[in-house]
Amino acid sequence: MKTNYQILTLPFVVFTFMACMQAGKSNKDIVSTSTLQQPKLSLNDTSLVKVIKTDAEWKKELTNDQYYILRKKGTESPFQNEFNDNHKKGNYFCAACKLPLFSSKTKFNSGTGWPSFYDVINQNRVKEVVDKSLGMVRGEIVCARCDGHLGHLFDDGPNPTGLRYCMNSAAMLFQESK
Repeated sequence: MKTNYQILTLPFVVFTFMACMQAGKSNKDIVSTSTLQQPKLSLNDTSLVKVIKTDAEWKKELTNDQYYILRKKGTESPFQNEFNDNHKKGNYFCAACKLPLFSSKTKFNSGTGWPSFYDVINQNRVKEVVDKSLGMVRGEIVCARCDGHLGHLFDDGPNPTGLRYCMNSAAMLFQESK
């Protein structure tokens, strides 16, 4: 029984270690998105016309952390990110193309250390892609407009959907509601 437990927990330990190692590579480049000049964010910006840019254009427009996560499919450190403990009312937008994605109304404390939501504003704004990295099969969530990596989807969330969109703070911008 003990051996079975060890075998079952090994992938989780490896994944956690790999995520922390990847996140540690870019910690020196962390820039809070709240300190940057916020671009105009609008809930009415719902066009799904593809945003296609070169790698050089993305590097110029995004912070190092945003680029690492959105374009290179990185992961930030749990519990050490901007929106995990954000309890303000408002909306979350893709940091790359500014598409409105999540509402604070569906945000919940998952205990994982990353901002988690049980639903998106509109299902057509995100795409689920099969992610087979780190020896696991997971649902990767990407922005439907710019294909930026946002996080992963799990089926252990609360009602009414039972889903947990586990997102990276650096992949999003937040706009507080008035």
